Amino acid sequence: MIVTTQQLYKHAYLKYAVGAYNINNAEQAMGLFRGCVESKAPFIIQLSKGARNYTDKRVIEAIVRACEEIFPEAIFAVHLDHGDEATCYDCIDSGFYSSVMIDASHEPFAENVAITKRVVDRAHAKGISVEAELGMLGGVEEDIKVDEGHACLTNPDEAVEFVKQTGCDSLAAAIGTSHGAYKFKGQQSLRFDVIESITQKIPGLPIVMHGSSSVPVSEVTRINEAGGKLDPSARGVNEEEYLPAAKLGVTKVNIDTDGRLVWTRVHREFFRDKPTEFDFRPPGKVFIAEYAKFIAHKNTKLGSAGQLEDLRQSLKG
Repeated sequence: MIVTTQQLYKHAYLKYAVGAYNINNAEQAMGLFRGCVESKAPFIIQLSKGARNYTDKRVIEAIVRACEEIFPEAIFAVHLDHGDEATCYDCIDSGFYSSVMIDASHEPFAENVAITKRVVDRAHAKGISVEAELGMLGGVEEDIKVDEGHACLTNPDEAVEFVKQTGCDSLAAAIGTSHGAYKFKGQQSLRFDVIESITQKIPGLPIVMHGSSSVPVSEVTRINEAGGKLDPSARGVNEEEYLPAAKLGVTKVNIDTDGRLVWTRVHREFFRDKPTEFDFRPPGKVFIAEYAKFIAHKNTKLGSAGQLEDLRQSLKG
């Protein structure tokens, strides 16, 4: 069942974080739904501009609709991740999306406000919520690249003014995370002081955490042992920090890179161990099962596992 993103936020706020997972194909979609149903967790499907263009937006949207029928017990929202203005409008007009993200964080503050406000006005007219970004994460996602020297944390006082001027429904804040598989060198921690300050200044506003993959050492090691050449020193967000952040106001946690690592590990190991194999379906089935297990694990760390029935009852009320 597709619900609004705001309905998920209302139930989760200050209790747990909703996992927001990027998908690009049928195998990811099947694993995502299976993992969330098995862990009894609500979730958000994220479709990026790249995912919509990978085959065709109609293909990925049809996959989501099919999964909704296959897994009728699932409760989820559909979200555009890192959209530009034109893509946001296309998604708003489609009638398929629960929410859109307009990412104008690379623009000066005033221009970010102006662009975001235009998208908010268009979205709210159709009952769709808007996520906006203030501050810049380092790293690479899709066609967005910000080197660490230009990354900057969200200023809580600026956040107050930004939300007031734009009317956005949730805020993607730069709170110490980074996009992509090549994240931090050594141990890194979230800036809980920034999270807490934003929540104190704007109570009730869901904070969104981008770049939240943990880049597990075990996945990187297995990929490299199967012929990969990923940086073994790369580190992401400590999973044990998800729930403490959620209880301070982080209500949506974006996870993409870790899922790609699972895909890479499964396929590298499969074809290493079966060099005469050429059928892509057997490793695809392995991936669906492994991805479902990965999703269920993440939901446990986010605190969303086991929340499905309580959410269902609250939606009836």
